[in-house]
Amino acid sequence: MSRSFCVVGGGISGLVAAYRLRVMAGPRASITILDPADRLGGVLRTERIAGQPLDVGAEAFVARRPEVPALLGELGLAGKQISTTGVRPLIYSGDRFHALPKDTVNGIPSRADALTGLVDDATIRWMRDEPRRPLSWRAGADPAVADLVGDRFGEQVVTRSVDPLLAGVYSGSAATTGIRAAAPTVAAALDHGARSLTEAVTVSLPPPLPGSVFGAVDGGYQVLLDELLRRAEATWAQVAVRGVHRQGSGWTLVDDEGGRWSADAVVLAVPAPRLAPLIEDLAPRSAVAARRIPVASAAVVALALPGGTPLPEQSGVLVAGRTRLRTKAVTLSSRKWGQRGNAEMVRLSFGRFGDDLARSVGDDELLTWSVQDLQTLFGISVEPEDARVVRWIDAMPQYGPGHADLVAEIRAGLPPTLAVAGAYLDGIGVPACVAAATRAVAGLYLQH
Repeated sequence: MSRSFCVVGGGISGLVAAYRLRVMAGPRASITILDPADRLGGVLRTERIAGQPLDVGAEAFVARRPEVPALLGELGLAGKQISTTGVRPLIYSGDRFHALPKDTVNGIPSRADALTGLVDDATIRWMRDEPRRPLSWRAGADPAVADLVGDRFGEQVVTRSVDPLLAGVYSGSAATTGIRAAAPTVAAALDHGARSLTEAVTVSLPPPLPGSVFGAVDGGYQVLLDELLRRAEATWAQVAVRGVHRQGSGWTLVDDEGGRWSADAVVLAVPAPRLAPLIEDLAPRSAVAARRIPVASAAVVALALPGGTPLPEQSGVLVAGRTRLRTKAVTLSSRKWGQRGNAEMVRLSFGRFGDDLARSVGDDELLTWSVQDLQTLFGISVEPEDARVVRWIDAMPQYGPGHADLVAEIRAGLPPTLAVAGAYLDGIGVPACVAAATRAVAGLYLQH
């Protein structure tokens, strides 16, 4: 007898779940993806700008994590994995460029000298003295990054080294991110008896390995999305699910048009704000936990600048603290991944947790800000050949102190044959989403 599955949400988590279900359930299973968007992929989105494919959502993955390279290999796409050119980003702080500090974990330094010039001399002296000061740490603790790093290294390290990286990754800050999310290896080292934060960061540094830290897909993430959908052999229903109800040993899903969908098992691969109302009757404790995960919104402005525009040989710029700039980060995509066309591809990111910029500022104003910020940063004044503005509303989950406990409560409260996947669980990066979706499907099969 063939089995039926519904996957609610067609982002990378949902597509990986559908593919994993096909592999496990075989060719006779019925798999339906329910997602009302105009395209599948969620925050993975590839646009053609000045004739070149450019990812305007997530653009890279940590290549040293195994999930994405392994998935590309499974799908016959290993040859599509590309690496950065090796150029590094800059930090813009105090209206000046600074080299991105080396030997850090998400901006948390292992040595004071790495931040020379980025922070003042008093902060450098305070950092050097840190190993000699008593450390108060409770195993299992999960303070905000700003509290831990600020106490041990000083406020300037938080605002000038850590915050720029966390803003770029999470659209959040050190004040809103727990240490176990931002730097789990550092927290683990402290749990295991590191005598100082300096020591914990030092032992947490990954060993030097050949090759690029980051990878991407040649042709954009759309290449991966298309292959996942093809291999999943799933039906895409372009509807929004409004209700999930137990029906005998299986499930009935009700969509916004009144349609009903039956399934033996369901994967809910939707953001935390959408998860809560779907499960509040089935798993009230899980719904309460999901509602406690805050989200941020962001906007990306992608520009194609004329070929030959004088840009630095860097991968981009991370913006620290209060400046004249409106952007929080600039990616010099052509420099980062290698020139692949006649135009210089640039991405500017806007929006942080707690503001409504991505919702309230119009496209024309964002484009104006982008051109102005490029002028401020690089002294260039050029008219873009092509442009796109893309908004990611409530798409950036925040991993606050105690986040892992919320995730554990969400998973523990779910009834059998109902599983969850998504960026709000184990990490916002594509590798974490692949892992969470794989875990969700494996869990469904362990229940049988």
